[in-house]
Amino acid sequence: MPASGQPADFVLSMDELNDRALRTRIASIVLGQVKVGKAAEVAAASVGESHRDGQGPLIRIEGARGQANALMAIRSAVRLHVIGSLGDYSLSLCSRCDVRIDGDGGHGVAECLERAVVRVRGNVGHAVGVGMRGGATIAVYGNAGDRVGAAMLAGELFVRGDVGQDAGVGMRGGTLVVGGNAGPRLGEHRGNGIIFLKGRAESLAEGMVEVPLKKRDELRLGMLLINASIRAEAKEFRRVIPETMWRQEQSKITGEMRPSWR
Repeated sequence: MPASGQPADFVLSMDELNDRALRTRIASIVLGQVKVGKAAEVAAASVGESHRDGQGPLIRIEGARGQANALMAIRSAVRLHVIGSLGDYSLSLCSRCDVRIDGDGGHGVAECLERAVVRVRGNVGHAVGVGMRGGATIAVYGNAGDRVGAAMLAGELFVRGDVGQDAGVGMRGGTLVVGGNAGPRLGEHRGNGIIFLKGRAESLAEGMVEVPLKKRDELRLGMLLINASIRAEAKEFRRVIPETMWRQEQSKITGEMRPSWR
């Protein structure tokens, strides 16, 4: 994760570069084709050090004021520290990058994220993390709108605050963690994903139930919260899972045969 106090290897501005030029410059930095700024030699040395520790160069991006479709399809091993807010569909289709946003995000932020990390210090709009894939992590430290994690395939999605309606709709895999309350129809489940909820849901999707955490879930969730830098006790959460899954778990405890007709 790009640390707020860590000096950047490079500084770029969204006021000076349009989005296409900005993405090109980022790719060039990763490939070592350009040196930006007055302290170019020092920066180049820092980049070399970053590459050796496996983190990639740290690029500070200034001038973010809610631009839509920004920084899409970044597919380089790079760390980005965005100062300000990004607009709709920003950081969609990204992979391999590690991004921190010191601001808010619009609708559709980080769609189809794969093998990448996105942390938003503020709030986001609807449909954050739609279609997330393996190796992806999204952490929202504020609130999120509707359809959080819709059609999620894998990865880990954390929202420290509240989420809107239809969170986890069409979810096929991965983990969704909600630290606040949820709106109507939480968790239309279509696979092996799991939802952890700390607050209250206005209602659950059909066929879903709230159940206590098992010990192994508590341990796993505790580690996930630590990795996402979210301060919370795992024991305060509950699982939201399909009722058929809950019945199967109970049958294993009692030894009773309960065929699933799902």
